[in-house]
Parts: sequence; C-alpha cells; structure tokens
Amino acid sequence: MIYIECNSSDVYYNFGAEYYFALEKQLPDTVFLFWRTTPTLMVGKYQNVLEEVNKPYADAHGIRLVRRMSGGGTIYTDLGGWQFTFIQHDGEKEIAFHQYIAPVIDALQECGVEAAWSGRNDLTIDGRKFSGNAQYRLGGCTVHHGSLLFDTDIAQMVASTTVDSYKILSKSIKSVRDRVTNIAEHLPQPMDAEAFKETMVRYILGENPQFYQLTPEDDARIRTLAQEQFASWERIFGANPKFNIDRTGRFAGGKMQFRIDVQKGRIRSAAVYGDFFSTLDAETITAAIIGCRYERGAVLEALRVHGIDGAVYRISAEEMVSVIVD
Repeated sequence: MIYIECNSSDVYYNFGAEYYFALEKQLPDTVFLFWRTTPTLMVGKYQNVLEEVNKPYADAHGIRLVRRMSGGGTIYTDLGGWQFTFIQHDGEKEIAFHQYIAPVIDALQECGVEAAWSGRNDLTIDGRKFSGNAQYRLGGCTVHHGSLLFDTDIAQMVASTTVDSYKILSKSIKSVRDRVTNIAEHLPQPMDAEAFKETMVRYILGENPQFYQLTPEDDARIRTLAQEQFASWERIFGANPKFNIDRTGRFAGGKMQFRIDVQKGRIRSAAVYGDFFSTLDAETITAAIIGCRYERGAVLEALRVHGIDGAVYRISAEEMVSVIVD
C-alpha cells in the first residue's frame, strides 16, 4: 500500500487527487489517502443538491458544496473530522465495502475504540454512526472513500442540512446526537486530531509502508482537475436531476404563484399566476428568468436586467426571488 500526503484541506483538491491517481497516474500498488476539509457538504452523485442542503445557511457560514463521484447520501465534514480513500486498480467490479472497512475498524481498535460495521455502508460505536462509506469505479479501478467523525460540529451538521425552524432544529440536533457520535468521545485516553491521524495511518499501512511524494507536475494537474471536475457550478448544480417547483408568496401587492421546471440546474420553463397587478403580461415576467441558473443571485439579476423590478405593483424583485428560490 502506498500512502500519499496531500497536505490540503481543500475538498476540491483532495477529490482531484482521487481522480488523478485513479485515472491518470497509476501507481504499482493500492493508494491510500487520509485527509480532511474545511466545512463542506458532500452531496452524492445522484442527489439534488437543493433538496439535500440548507443552501442559505451554507452560504452564510462559508460551507462549501461538492458533488462526489460516488453514490450515497449527503455528509457534512469539517476540520474536526477525517476522510480516507483507497484506490485499487483492477479491484472488484461490484460494490464491495468489507475489504476497505475492515482495516479501518482494526485501526480504531488500536486506538481503543470498539467499532462495528452496520452491514450497509456505515460504521457505528454502540449503535451510533460515526462513519459513512461510498464506492465507485473510475477507469479500471475501484475508489473507496469514507468519513470519520472525530470531533465534528454536530450542531452545524444539522443546521446545514435542514431548513427547519429553530424549535424543530433544536429537536433535530438532539435526535442526531442520539444517532451519531464523535470518535473523540470514546477514546480511553484523550488524543488530538493529528495524533489520531498518525495512529490510523501507521496502523493501516502496516509494517512495510510505502510513500509517494507529490511532484510539482502532480500538484499542478491535481489543481486543474479540482476546478474542472469538482469546483465548477456545472459539476455541483448542473448535475442535479430534473425537478419541478410550485411555490406561492403573498405580499402587499397580492399573491404570486410560480411553477418552474429546472433541468441541469437551470430554469427551462416557468409560469406565474396570482391576483397581482402589473404593467407586463405573465409571459414577459417569466421569460426574464428562462435559461438562468436556479440560484438567488442569478434570478435576481435576471429580473432586474429585464426590467421586472418595479413592474409589479408593490412586489419587488427580491420578494419574487424569495418565492422562486429557497
């Protein structure tokens, strides 16, 4: 097994490294990465970002969004947690978790933590989840990656993946705390995040570890892949499945109801109904937003550029946007 230290907490860079060593630079043995990120929401390959995350909260708190190349659900990560990756060429062509999960469980036992595999893709301590795992094929190899909650901010985890009111949010935090746990709470002796990483990496690599040092050429290519494959708007939102929205807002100037079709992250068709007053017909109002990105800033700019702000009696463009986009 070959260990590569990426020395990065940038999620796009670290996923770029996965992609690079899986598809473009094949080393002679299984590659192992152990890494962490600044606050990030990792959305599964087949999920709709806008249904899984509280985007206004994420934007306000500087939480990054990324779409994984693997399936599974959305996870929250921060500098209080760790991620691990195994890249094995000519691995199993079917989804198979055990061979990659087993060494992680053994390493945790070395730290004095009794962990168990849930049987699907989660790891638990006393029945409470601390790790989710996912897997995909890229080129001729299997990429298996997983998360480890070590000292993660559980409150922020809940807030960034729900749009509930504070009262419900408070209950949600309690509910999540009953179902998830941080590894640090179960260590027989206190250990900081770096010491935990060193112990895990050392145990998983075994007696004859191999190391690979990134070259300047590797680094440059990984940075390019990070932007092309993971950081762009098209990769995060453009891969959303087609979905429809039907939302109603009531304002001083009357009621507006928008029905909108969104495909690949962009508004493809729209209609508006209500008892509002306007100098424009309904088709002119909705035509302003056809083709624009389904996000607050883009919709607001489109309405203003096309002269919609002020054209509806006592309903501003900002108020319309509050109905169109969460």
